[in-house]
Amino acid sequence: MRFDPWNPEFVAHPYDVYRELRETEPVRFFEPTGQWLVARHRDVNAALRDRRLGRSYLHRATHEEFGREPEPDFQEPFWRVTRAGMLDVEPPVHTRLRRLVSKAFTPRMVEELRPSVRRIARELVDGFVERGGGDLIAEVAEPLPVTVIAEMLGVPEADRHLLRPWSADICGMYELNPSLEAQHTAVRAASEFSEYLRELAGYRRRHPGNDLISALARVADEGDTLTEDELVGTCVLLLNAGHEATVNVTGNGWWSLFRNPAELDRLRADPSLLPAAVEELMRYDTPLQMFERWVLEDVTIGGVDIPKGVEVALLFGSANRDPDVFDDPDRLDVGRPDNPHVSFGAGIHFCLGAPLARVELIESFSALLEAAPALRLVEEPSWKPNYVIRGLESLKVATR
Repeated sequence: MRFDPWNPEFVAHPYDVYRELRETEPVRFFEPTGQWLVARHRDVNAALRDRRLGRSYLHRATHEEFGREPEPDFQEPFWRVTRAGMLDVEPPVHTRLRRLVSKAFTPRMVEELRPSVRRIARELVDGFVERGGGDLIAEVAEPLPVTVIAEMLGVPEADRHLLRPWSADICGMYELNPSLEAQHTAVRAASEFSEYLRELAGYRRRHPGNDLISALARVADEGDTLTEDELVGTCVLLLNAGHEATVNVTGNGWWSLFRNPAELDRLRADPSLLPAAVEELMRYDTPLQMFERWVLEDVTIGGVDIPKGVEVALLFGSANRDPDVFDDPDRLDVGRPDNPHVSFGAGIHFCLGAPLARVELIESFSALLEAAPALRLVEEPSWKPNYVIRGLESLKVATR
């Protein structure tokens, strides 16, 4: 098999191809997308921290000046929302946004959320166990982060059913060469979510509460505040990045444990391993297989000269299985002591929501391990067709 992100067999198991890339062609041009694939951990890690590479080039040049085609006009609502958040911008705008958002989305705030996350996780799991099981993804993995983020943002309960479809549709734009239908779907979802958040933010400005939207509306630093576009873009990013990753780590993680029953037994026998296990599950089958960067200046990666104006595709899934960094990398080890995986990124774009994701994952796995000690797989799952954000369609299990 070769690197083929549109092939279901490759999506289901890309790791043999990654091994071959690392050993024979760790930096390779991929013609179908016009990107340079980067497969080794040391190169991926260095590229994430290299300021000659960026999530955007628009702070340096226009599309035309950078030798790229401008985006189609119909995509404008999508990019207006996306580029108002911090993920797809570079310093100095990124520095300013991260500083302001960090004043509201603090480690203390995340830690104060832990009892709520625990309560939500246990309520979902208790209901799941009472029903004797079902689809672990649809009934536990998906509702947990949506409910947590909705409570955090102050989204009314009656509106929360809207969030998951919006998130999934928006993230479709980040797949490789998305279809025209997927592009229009993402634009529509971004427009609808943006309009909804503008109304909610306006209400919270007039009637502030103990929620993140109210805090973001109030945040100020040396006279600087978030604009309405930036507040909306930040909330969209928090939902999409936080939600998609947590859902897929949960699904991928349980599937990994079912395929490695000795490690599942080990975790059941010693729940104190859970923090290390969560890191290992993120490494072993990471939900974000690829993260892209634009080359802003000529660079050399892994001994290969890459010119300004092209894109590099950093293969997180490959980096996380690199034997130069991880001992016996294809083995799941829920007690792995040294685990410098790149699933949260690195450098200035390191995931701001990493502490919250860890809390959600630990509480979710803990609740299931405790309440469903006999949890077992009843049907082999299938993978969604997406490669960049990679997860299972469903995970059918029984709790007794």
